[in-house]
Amino acid sequence: MNDWNGKRVLILGAARQGLALARWLTLHGARVTLSDTRHEKELRVARESLAEYPIAWALGGHPLELLDSTDVLCLSGGVPLTLPIVAEAVKRGIPLSNDSQIFMEVVPCKTIGITGSAGKTTTTTLVGRMAKNAYGDKAYVGGNIGDPLINYVDSMQADDVAILEFSSFQLDQMTVSPNIAAILNITPNHLDRHGTMEAYTAAKARILEFQSKEAVAVLGRDDKGAWSLRNKVHGKLYTFSLSELDEGLNGTYLQDGLLNLRDGDAYLPLILREKILLRGDHNLLNVLAAFAIGHAARFPLDAMLESVDDFRGVPHRLELVRELHGVRWYNDSIATAPERSMAAIRAFEEPIVLLLGGRDKDLPWEELLQLVNERVDHVVLFGEAAEKIQKTVESLGLREKRFTLTRTNGLREAVLRAAEVAESGDVVLLSPGGTSFDEFKDFAERGERFSEWVQELS
Repeated sequence: MNDWNGKRVLILGAARQGLALARWLTLHGARVTLSDTRHEKELRVARESLAEYPIAWALGGHPLELLDSTDVLCLSGGVPLTLPIVAEAVKRGIPLSNDSQIFMEVVPCKTIGITGSAGKTTTTTLVGRMAKNAYGDKAYVGGNIGDPLINYVDSMQADDVAILEFSSFQLDQMTVSPNIAAILNITPNHLDRHGTMEAYTAAKARILEFQSKEAVAVLGRDDKGAWSLRNKVHGKLYTFSLSELDEGLNGTYLQDGLLNLRDGDAYLPLILREKILLRGDHNLLNVLAAFAIGHAARFPLDAMLESVDDFRGVPHRLELVRELHGVRWYNDSIATAPERSMAAIRAFEEPIVLLLGGRDKDLPWEELLQLVNERVDHVVLFGEAAEKIQKTVESLGLREKRFTLTRTNGLREAVLRAAEVAESGDVVLLSPGGTSFDEFKDFAERGERFSEWVQELS
């Protein structure tokens, strides 16, 4: 849609994305209503931030009558398609959209979109650093992280570049694809939202669906889910892998401790693995992906190398909090699925005290717990998922359980219990495998509280 003047738009969710979209649409002539299940007292700051705009508010729920005066329904990232008002909108033929879709419809410059079950924020952040080294303030980074880029689209120019992280929730409604689209991996995640792996994979695949033949796709070679989508690529394909690439494939790979790039007959050594500051093979794949995306975007090699050289990662992703009495405490609060906890465990050779729990997302825990039995010395459970995880351990019938298992009431108690069992040389790893919503606003708040409580230890 190019002309929003006079259009009646209902936005569900008055968080970061919904507020940014409400502001932009109002500036472009739309008649906006913001609906949120929270009440006026909880949204006081949000309402004050939009006080100068003629926006209507519908608080305390999403009554279906709102659709009677709606031309377009826009969903914030956390709003499920199964919500009654969304289902009713579809039934009435009211189009669905979101801030990322509208941004992609109007953005004047080259776009790079990155998605995946794990690693997308780290990779997007690193590609953003590469772009800023190459483009300066003409590079914009956002989407599912940071500021929604709809806030800046009106000042963007044709020779700028926009790098966006896309979640499966955002991609669900997308009918526009970026010029360069990357799918890092697809592993079980958000099945509480999407229902099946097939539906979840289909949402991720939409990032490729609307690309032209001039576009570029970047797919993870080592991940079955991502690589299975290569037949959906319309333009040029790049890939990345921890192993040497098969003949005919272009992209980045690891060989003999060196990261390399191959594109046709051209070959380029990039950087020694030992120079990369991030821990774990999963982070090495993120760096390889960033190089492949940067090459596809034609970023200068110097800009890419400089970005990787001192990159220490993103908060709440294997973030070293402190070392106390010879014990190193790591915050991996972003690990909201068992698959991500497995990647974190594999990043360490040291004995591990693992903090596991949070809220379950209807994902299987068995494979993680098998790995725990191989690599972890102590498990401290917390949160709503604790009982399910404990029962899963019992159901596995492990012949020899090599880890101790302790159950606590919440994360703070889990930190105190971990401090009791950890010994010098150990790693205490918060990598929960579940979401934070049983105890915290989001994974970031969980990570911040964890870090605070660890800093209080003596």
